[in-house]
Amino acid sequence: MRPDWASGLGKMSGEYFSLAAGVDTTPLFHGLEGNQCQVPHWGFVLKGQVTTTDADGAHETVSANDLFYWPPGHNVKVDADAEIIMFSPQHAHSNVIDHMIEMTKG
Repeated sequence: MRPDWASGLGKMSGEYFSLAAGVDTTPLFHGLEGNQCQVPHWGFVLKGQVTTTDADGAHETVSANDLFYWPPGHNVKVDADAEIIMFSPQHAHSNVIDHMIEMTKG
């Protein structure tokens, strides 16, 4: 059995992010479906605090030593300088990262 069959999401990537307090993905996700990230993420917060907001306006806050799952349809705000390790479907997340880079070019 191929390893990418287990999730049905294709190849997964693992990433480390260091995020400064105040980072808000809302303007960076403008133009994506629903103006939100539509990629699921699984991860662990090494330090700091991060809050997600879904399409219905529901908030979820994760802090140091928390495991998290962010389903498709979310924005992220960094409440306190954070470091996270995150696992995502590689191809879909690469498209979101590319979109964010384009949005920062102004």
